[in-house]
Formats: sequence, structure tokens, C-alpha cells
Amino acid sequence: MNEYLKINHESEVPKYKQVVDLVISDIESGIFKQGQRIPSINETSEELLLSRDTVEKAYVFLKKKGILSSVRGKGYYVNQTNVSRQLKVALIFNKLSNYKRSLYYSFIETLGSKASVDVFIYNYDLEQFAKIIFNHVSNYDYYVILPHFKDENADVAGVIRKIPGEKILLIDRNLDILKDYPIVYQEYEKDIETALTCGIELIRKYNQLNLVFPKNQYYPKYIMRGFQIFCQVNELEFSIIDELKEKDLRKDEAYVIVADDDLYRFIKILQEKGWIPGHDVGIVAYNDNPVKEILEGGITTISTNHDEIGRTAAEMILSGNFRRIKSPFEFIKRKSL
Repeated sequence: MNEYLKINHESEVPKYKQVVDLVISDIESGIFKQGQRIPSINETSEELLLSRDTVEKAYVFLKKKGILSSVRGKGYYVNQTNVSRQLKVALIFNKLSNYKRSLYYSFIETLGSKASVDVFIYNYDLEQFAKIIFNHVSNYDYYVILPHFKDENADVAGVIRKIPGEKILLIDRNLDILKDYPIVYQEYEKDIETALTCGIELIRKYNQLNLVFPKNQYYPKYIMRGFQIFCQVNELEFSIIDELKEKDLRKDEAYVIVADDDLYRFIKILQEKGWIPGHDVGIVAYNDNPVKEILEGGITTISTNHDEIGRTAAEMILSGNFRRIKSPFEFIKRKSL
């Protein structure tokens, strides 16, 4: 059998079902050919460290499905190689958010009935991420990973390379140490710089441009760097605000707000002051969604299309055409600027 395909004794998937998946995977990959005898029940039980009854249950199941046939005294043979089974995909997120939900729904909608998807959350923590990988390294056909971690120097590559390379698809963040893997990615530094440039004439109405960037929420620091470059190139007065407070809101200044919680707090303070977005202050929010389209008459956003990221990732899996693709990022003008 394929050396990478082993039994995960910690998995909730029954062991006989894992054996079924291993045999089918070997048939699909051409290791077992039409009419070929597969390893005996005893041989497989020894190789996978399983009881004979568990392997026999898997073989009987495959025989009932018509995938295997048996000859008394000789063993089991491949009866058909045209075995269609549902792909198993692990979608591994750094956190849950509205944007991850959008990505998830477009991903599973595009895959349809051709794949089942399990979602794992590692909360930016390398140790949790490694545990997910090690506990499930043989359970899935593909691993779709969003690599965002608290520690910028974490050995992410060392963990990811435990998975066979042909099973990996990265999305969202492009890491130099993983540049040999297919990916649908954002370029945070260039994206914010380019998008804000599209709104430069509106931004120049204001005395200063401020970035509300909560550092304890582990947003990519490239966003902050791209903002600084944009302001310096365009000779704009600017500041970076970590924790938003009422005193930080000043008339005739514009604000780029990364976190939705900060955006809603910002708008609440504006309403209490009676200030009007787009007149007294300017607002640009990071990541678009339907709420921002109608909130306060429309919030200007800079955003990638998370639905499109999910769709593109799913299409790669279905077609087998894995590559590196930059996700579009745009400036969406509304009344708040």
C-alpha cells in the first residue's frame, strides 16, 4: 500500500472504513490494477497493526460494493478500477469570521456532492495546528490551509511538509517559505496601497488618514506596512491606532478600519456625536460584506472577494489544475468617504 496512507488510531472514523479508503485510494492511484490480487487479510492486518476481523470487515464491504472479488483459498482481487468515491477535504482555518464563512460556503457549494469537507480551527496557534495535522495526516485527499500564526517565526513549513505535497492547497496568505505550493493568495502590502490609491482624491479632503489596526488580533502586519507606504508616497499625515477610543475620533480626518468590532464601535460614537460619515469624518473599512453596503448609507471598503477565493480553491481541487493565483483586491466607493 501507499507508504503515506496509514491508519489513524486517534480518528473518529472507524478503522475498517479507513482500510476501505486506503484500498480505494490505491486502486485510484494505480497501485492495484484490474484483476490484481491485493495483500491478504493477514498481510494487511500486520502492515497496518489492525485486528484480522477489522481488515476482513473492510474487504467484505468492498466485495459487496463490487470493487473486490474473492477466490476461495486464493484471496481478494480487484474487480473494478472505476471506483468513484467522494473526495475528503480538510479546510483548516486560523479563526472563524464572517469572511471565513463566505469562503467556506462558496467552497462547499462549488465542490457540491463530489467532496465532503471537515473544518478545523487552530486559533493562530502552531501547536494546535500541528496537532490537527498529525492527527489527520492520512485521513484526507486534500488539505486546504490558511497559514496565519501568532509567531511570525513559527516553523509552519516544518509542519505542513509532513503532508504529501500533492495534497496541499494554501489560501489567503502567501509565505515565502511555502512558495513551492499552489495557492490562492492576497498581497496585503500591495493590495492596501493599490486600493487606497484608487480613492486618493477623496482621501485628500481630510487633514489626516488614520489606520485602526488592533495588533492583538494577529492581522497581517503587511497591511500596516502597505498603509504607511501609501501615506508616505502621497505625503499624507497619518497615524496608526491600536486600541480605538473616543478621543481618537477627530473631525476632518479619515479612518481605515480593519476589524469589524472597531467599525461598529466607531459608528456608535459618531451617532452619539451626531457626526456624518463622508462629511465630518471619512471611513474606509477592510473586507466588504452586505452589511457595509447599507450601514450608514454605505461604507466605503477595500476588499478581496472571499467568495471567489473559495470558488477558485474548489475548482482547483475538482480539476486537478493546481497553480498560484493572486486574488483580486478592489476599492469600493460609497458615501462614507
